[in-house]
Amino acid sequence: MSVLFLYVRNFLFVNVCMMAGDLVLKMAQKLNQLPAGVRIRGNIASGYEKILTRDALQFLADIEREFRPRVKYILACRKEQQKRYDQGELPSFDPATKAIREQEWVCAETPAVLADRRVEITGPVERKMIINALNSGAKVFMSDFEDSLSPTWDNVVRGHINLRDAVNGTIQYEDKARNKIYKLNDKTAVLLVRPRGWHLQEAHIEIDGEPATGPLADFALYFFHNHAAFRSKHGGYGPFFYLPKMQHSREAAIWNAVFEKAQDTFRIPRGSIKATVLIETLPAVFQMHEILYELRQHSAGLNCGRWDYIFSFIKTVRAHPDRLVPDRVQVGMTQHFLKSYAELLIRTCHQRGVHAMGGMAAQIPIKDNPAANDAAFALVKADKLREVKAGHDGTWAAHPGLIKLVTDVFDQNMPQPNQLRMKRTDVNVTEHDLLQMPKGVRTLEALRLNTRVGIQYLEAWLTGTGSVPLYNLMEDAATAEISRVQNWQWIHYNALLNGDPVPVKVTKELFAKVVEEELWRIEREVGSQRFSSGRFQEAAKLFAKQCTTDELDDFLTLEAYNYITTFSPINSARL
Repeated sequence: MSVLFLYVRNFLFVNVCMMAGDLVLKMAQKLNQLPAGVRIRGNIASGYEKILTRDALQFLADIEREFRPRVKYILACRKEQQKRYDQGELPSFDPATKAIREQEWVCAETPAVLADRRVEITGPVERKMIINALNSGAKVFMSDFEDSLSPTWDNVVRGHINLRDAVNGTIQYEDKARNKIYKLNDKTAVLLVRPRGWHLQEAHIEIDGEPATGPLADFALYFFHNHAAFRSKHGGYGPFFYLPKMQHSREAAIWNAVFEKAQDTFRIPRGSIKATVLIETLPAVFQMHEILYELRQHSAGLNCGRWDYIFSFIKTVRAHPDRLVPDRVQVGMTQHFLKSYAELLIRTCHQRGVHAMGGMAAQIPIKDNPAANDAAFALVKADKLREVKAGHDGTWAAHPGLIKLVTDVFDQNMPQPNQLRMKRTDVNVTEHDLLQMPKGVRTLEALRLNTRVGIQYLEAWLTGTGSVPLYNLMEDAATAEISRVQNWQWIHYNALLNGDPVPVKVTKELFAKVVEEELWRIEREVGSQRFSSGRFQEAAKLFAKQCTTDELDDFLTLEAYNYITTFSPINSARL
């Protein structure tokens, strides 16, 4: 290496550092303190170093190294399970775990802070959203790294900053356009956090040359920075979590082991962490007792994740041409298979001494149309009345404007904190009940709506937004997934759609025409400037690919994640 080359290299390095200022030097110092085998591949902006500390990353690395093999195993089990379904099998109760379902046992007692969960609001880990949700009047706020968040690197790390500030009570948000500062009220909702599902990675953190497991990264960073402050506020309990996308109790067993390791590492009593599991896959509904049993020391109950459940229902029976599902707008909770799922969840939870949480009200206030707003609120009220009378202990809402309505319904019908006393021994749900096909018709308009919603949601997701109001509903990844898999199912089996005067067969050619026409409609609705500056064409291409592939992908976001993964060249070297 020549002296001239060394001189030029050093000269350039010094000048770059001087131009970047002290911040870059401080970041470099922080990065040079990374634990062995850990590599940060995402950009390091101001404040990130407070989350990505050496000790926090060491804690994550320890968890990742211990549990990564088990995560890979359960993902392989999912594939094997789906292969059996594709060969004609259907989900069923496992005879090997019959004793767990029939024995008398209960989960550990729910802490007082979680005794009353009648209304829960959900939303992404965005700063303003966190403040508004905690101030909304809901009993619980589920802050989300999963379906309502586009997991860009910046969204994820800033989400951890926001949550740390929320737990510490210091979170504020300045809206300069409105000249308004948002901050927490004296009384706020209890904070729960939903990490990503087992199938997702965090590509911007590498451990021993492999991307970190998304949910382990979410859990480790949040737990490390907040467990002490959280527990000091809630009588020694917490943090509290929602756990998504499980398909089998072996997946719950991993979470239980992660909780035990985290508590043991910081010398916290086992059982301090509490978690509610979303039953949002068809295989999991046959494993509810087993899931609660694995988490019985840490369980806070189960939740009816209705939208993902419908998505999973279609995906699980994808190889069964006799199981074509009607328009998604017709697949409501009064359909027999969904009613059976909800009632079985209530009976199971109350038998085991934990909460049975209801599903999402996706409607949002419609400010410019009073009649439409009244109709939407009437739907929400009827849905929540159904839930509370069935025995649910609480429910979800997607918008602060619904909190009072939903609270009133539960207050009038559930004056006590919960309904654990309602055992629902009258419920006797069979495998046939859970697998009964929903009734309804398939229409071209539904194919169009699925396509329009799917493209617009995916475009928002690619540009960093994971929760999107569309056509007076709050759409997230779950509802986009229903649109995708329903389109795929209809195209794959050339479904007949109700038509006048004759039925219409769904083909790839018809779908291509629908995509083209719906793109035109989207452009008219959002405006040419917004359309041309966005990623609508890219989203349409990706969505169409996902709907027409010969073999259905497990999740839309697996491929889409590659479109939002951005590595920083500054941090790309192994340190």
